Amino acid sequence: MTESTDSPFILQSRDERGVVTLTLNRPAAFNALSEGMLGALEQALGGVAADGSVRAVVIAGAGKAFCAGHDLKEMRAAPSLDYYEQLFERCGAMMLSIQKLPVPVIARVHGIATAAGCQLVAVCDLAVASSDARFAVSGVNVGLFCATPSVTLSRNLGRKEAFEMLVTGEFISAQEAREKGLINHVAPPEELDAAVESLVASIVAKPRTALALGKALFYRQLETGIEAALADASQTMACNMMDESALEGVQAFIEKRPPAWKR
Repeated sequence: MTESTDSPFILQSRDERGVVTLTLNRPAAFNALSEGMLGALEQALGGVAADGSVRAVVIAGAGKAFCAGHDLKEMRAAPSLDYYEQLFERCGAMMLSIQKLPVPVIARVHGIATAAGCQLVAVCDLAVASSDARFAVSGVNVGLFCATPSVTLSRNLGRKEAFEMLVTGEFISAQEAREKGLINHVAPPEELDAAVESLVASIVAKPRTALALGKALFYRQLETGIEAALADASQTMACNMMDESALEGVQAFIEKRPPAWKR
């Protein structure tokens, strides 16, 4: 299926530090994840993955909302099992590519984040939300259990908290989302960008190699038993310690001076 628009699905910008901002740009549709939007995200994330100078990624939404999930009108227009299987597999692969990026990814959330939009928040490494943002996995309200969002949601929240959201489809506030572990920080709407920037600034001040090694290990160990996780973590730390950034950082600590890292 095709979707025509005069505006790009993704607005992409980059600052001098290597921080890339990807803004979902279907404001009239509350940035629903149409096929066109998924394709644009796939391309943008692929570009980030291939660029060793990127330090962090921020995913935001244009207009009044972060992301309202899948485009239900587009989905209803093609009622076939094969189409739906391909659509959800494609969306899942796009989500997984965020986790596989070697740099931290931050969701900047305002308005609503529902269904696959809530999944997008959950799969990002970090999330900062406006105090008036709301979150839901609301597919059950139209008879469609949010199965794919449940995978990342249940890895962020406690089991009973995640299941309650999935079976009721009810909204939770930004403050509730922070308390449940879905997001990291809540800020007043006028301070949202400053809160995101505070997190970004802390990230880009650290060596990229250490963050890349650490992020990959963090997600690997979550899916393994504790013995295998500790063995993997030990190997990761040993490799990290051999990197010049760690050697410089430790030496700087010993000499009581700031580290002189290569950016």
